[in-house]
Amino acid sequence: MEKVKKFSNDVQFIVIAMGDEQFGIDIKYIDNIVRMQHYTRVPNVAPYIKGVINLRGEVIPIMSVRIKMGLPEEEYTKSTRIIIIRLEQYGSIGFIVDEVREVLTLSEDNIERVSHDNKEEHDNFIFGIGKFGESLVSLLDVNAVAIEKE
Repeated sequence: MEKVKKFSNDVQFIVIAMGDEQFGIDIKYIDNIVRMQHYTRVPNVAPYIKGVINLRGEVIPIMSVRIKMGLPEEEYTKSTRIIIIRLEQYGSIGFIVDEVREVLTLSEDNIERVSHDNKEEHDNFIFGIGKFGESLVSLLDVNAVAIEKE
């Protein structure tokens, strides 16, 4: 008897808070979520690069997603987290976020793709809008957030 593989078109996202807005990060990119910790500053880097942390012997650059997206910088709280993202072309990078809220499973039918007109840079970090119940969550394109802009 042959086993039939079923592929689900459901995608899981970690829902994060940035101020009053909610964003989703595809769980396939997430390596780890850690509490905010002391970091070492690195000179002559972009303002959104806060420095580096040592996580189990690996030196990982960390960035403020708030600053990268043009949002005002906020004080770190006990809810602040560093989400370790692992990307093929960049390796590991830490995203500093205000809060990690929940895991959300969305079917492809509940993801509305966003088209870009390149007018607002902030919007280029979003690849879609996830609809669940009466709520909406902006889905982050982690590659666009991680890329260095000159």
